[in-house]
Amino acid sequence: MRQVSLWQDSLAVFAVAADGRIRGSIDDNVGIGHHVQLGAIVEHRFVPDGVPIDRVLWRVGGSANMRGIVVGARVTGDAESQRSNMLLAALYAGFIGLCAGLLFYNFALWRVLHHDFQLAYCGLLACLLVYALSSSGIMAWLLPELSNNRRILTSYVVLSWGMASALAFCACFFERRILDGWPLRLLHMVTAIFGMLGVLLIAVGPIAMPILDRIFSLTMFVAPGSVALVVWRTWRRRSDFLWLFALSWASPMVMLVVRSLYNLNLLDWSFWIDNSTLVAMSIETLMASIAIAYRIRVLSRERDEAVRQEAISRELADTDPLTGLLNRRAFLSRAIAAQGPRTLMLFDIDHFKQVNDTIGHDGGDEVLRQFARTLRFHAPPGVLVARMGGEEFALLGPEAAMPDPDVLLANVRAQRLPYDLRVTSSIGICHGPLADENDWKRLYRLADKTLFEAKAAGRDRAGRAAPLPLAA
Repeated sequence: MRQVSLWQDSLAVFAVAADGRIRGSIDDNVGIGHHVQLGAIVEHRFVPDGVPIDRVLWRVGGSANMRGIVVGARVTGDAESQRSNMLLAALYAGFIGLCAGLLFYNFALWRVLHHDFQLAYCGLLACLLVYALSSSGIMAWLLPELSNNRRILTSYVVLSWGMASALAFCACFFERRILDGWPLRLLHMVTAIFGMLGVLLIAVGPIAMPILDRIFSLTMFVAPGSVALVVWRTWRRRSDFLWLFALSWASPMVMLVVRSLYNLNLLDWSFWIDNSTLVAMSIETLMASIAIAYRIRVLSRERDEAVRQEAISRELADTDPLTGLLNRRAFLSRAIAAQGPRTLMLFDIDHFKQVNDTIGHDGGDEVLRQFARTLRFHAPPGVLVARMGGEEFALLGPEAAMPDPDVLLANVRAQRLPYDLRVTSSIGICHGPLADENDWKRLYRLADKTLFEAKAAGRDRAGRAAPLPLAA
């Protein structure tokens, strides 16, 4: 004899055989759990001994009478019982495996990416995992001393908290601009209602289940309504994730309505209604995984673009916009605290004011760009090249890596510039330690003095100062 597990304190089932003999069992709430098979079906076995059974009698104690007193009663044989257990074992094992795999996977992703919707989804999967164990009857096998009503109560609680997690996921999944204002406040309020409902069920569920079941069933209607309003808002504001969200959440929302109608006794019991949660949530978890993967892909693209823009901004902040060389600030930040002594070559274009007066400022800018290209071409890797300001430029690097100043002067002299103009440059060279800002000031001051002396000596030449002593 197979029947649906209901909220009952005790259950006695008797079979009356044709010869008048009566067989049966009387169980309290814990004893009922010992008869639970997969699918939360209570099964009592009777051996006819060749005599057919005429009648089956039930005596139910402490029924909450929320779905009825005896529901889905069927007389079956061993073969059908085993076939049912095998079918449901495949269904529940697949669902539990799906939830467990997605739970560990999304939790690992959350540890790396720290997106709020991933954590909310992990909460939903954890609740579904516990729900599968309780609603399937597996929990009665794992915890044989657990009363059957406690097992049913567990299903109520995790469904309430699972719905709270689902609504929290909904609130975090869309772009920030989509749900700002009343939709976000609505989701937070309904999430809190489901969270508190779960707490209320734990606190007073065993003594007030008929009332709480009605509250639970009516509250379940609130979730589809809230999600429908959110979907409408996302459609109005053109969310990029609406179509994926609608595909993944359509089946759970339909399931919620059907289950609530059944809970309110507006639909008759059937196996598929009783197991609609698993079917709908299996579809949801698969579709939501695709939605999450797409969401993460979009976030990754946004992150990569932000990193690229930040790199561009940093480069612009460090680069002289006219020549593309390092500016003075970036040059100093990279130059100071160098390992070992450094050679500084300070350049100044000769008579640059006359260049501007002759060919204009646009022509002068082209002279600066051409001069910068010459320095960059001759500077080997590891040597910093910068425009220090105006027509002053600098090279800094290890002495062995620095280019020949005479070659640089010759190349500057040979450059063809606008209006067939030719320019020259003077160079001040100094070598010394560069461990801190004071070292830089001494090095720069000496190189600038040497540059001034080169200009005073006739320009188009390089002056070299004596090396600065290393610190003891």
